[in-house]
Amino acid sequence: MRTERNLTRLDRVFARLDREPERPTHLDVPRMSRHRVVLFSATLAFYLAIVVAVLTTSWLVRFDWQVMFFRPYQQWPEIHAFLDYWVVLGQRGPTAVMVAAWLGWRSWRQHTLRPLLMFGAALLLLNVTVGAAKIGMGRLGPHYATAIGSNEMWLGGDIFPSGHTANAVVTWGILAYLASTPRTRRYLSALSAVVSLSVGLTTVYLGTHWLSDVFLGWAAGLLILLALPWFETPITRVEAMIFSLRESWRARRTGIITVPGTGASPVGASAMVPPRTAPEGDAPVREPVAAARGARPAAYLAPGPHTARSERTPVTPAGSRRPPHSDRVPRGTTSARPVAGG
Repeated sequence: MRTERNLTRLDRVFARLDREPERPTHLDVPRMSRHRVVLFSATLAFYLAIVVAVLTTSWLVRFDWQVMFFRPYQQWPEIHAFLDYWVVLGQRGPTAVMVAAWLGWRSWRQHTLRPLLMFGAALLLLNVTVGAAKIGMGRLGPHYATAIGSNEMWLGGDIFPSGHTANAVVTWGILAYLASTPRTRRYLSALSAVVSLSVGLTTVYLGTHWLSDVFLGWAAGLLILLALPWFETPITRVEAMIFSLRESWRARRTGIITVPGTGASPVGASAMVPPRTAPEGDAPVREPVAAARGARPAAYLAPGPHTARSERTPVTPAGSRRPPHSDRVPRGTTSARPVAGG
């Protein structure tokens, strides 16, 4: 008799996760050190300085106009086709899908949700901070400029800071932040810096952003990466809560209730609560929580492995195959019954 339950796809995924190693203990998680706090403060000061320089229409705005009139896409037209594709590395949709797929595989292998949760927190900070700055300052881009020499602020635009640049810094920088070792983090930091710098300059080449937009985008993305260690503790709590909910859901599906310190007991078994306080001299009273079900008969289990009929050894029966009869007398003996007749 076949007693094995058919496993669903979700059961197979959980079983595979259980076979994977637990969360590695040697991961180098970045901390908010004094050096990191100083770097965060310096980047924030640079961010504010760029905003003030643009608002006051300083030399930075004049330099923006000089670069725009230089028209880099006309100076080097042979690389225009390549840079049209290269700038995609700063678009949020395609890059988020690629990085999320890689981090999802890492989460599956390491049996932890930290990579995906940190990436989600970084994207949330990026959307909130950069989106609020874009809408709040409303700067127009070079292709929509209205007056030569003006800062083009408060005119309903959405390019300050550069979203492509900030997204490139955060999306590729999160890979360096989540690296397992300091050596890997250094290599990935250098690679993400090259990608984010090139994406920012590509937007200037294509004429979609002012140079000051790119400066502010670099600062905005770097601020998010530097602030991520402050979110490590909340992310750890969220991860523990998600795994706890998963275990309780699995326990409900399998019909097992886990009681701390007592192991697992099947649902419906006779569970007893601690005895109530009873008067002196009386026996403690126990109250049944659930009615006990009748014990099921044990299923028949064969003593050994099942073999096919053709593989069994033939056995010759001993003795007569006829069923025994109480009134039958063996041959050659005298019957004890009286003979009827004359």
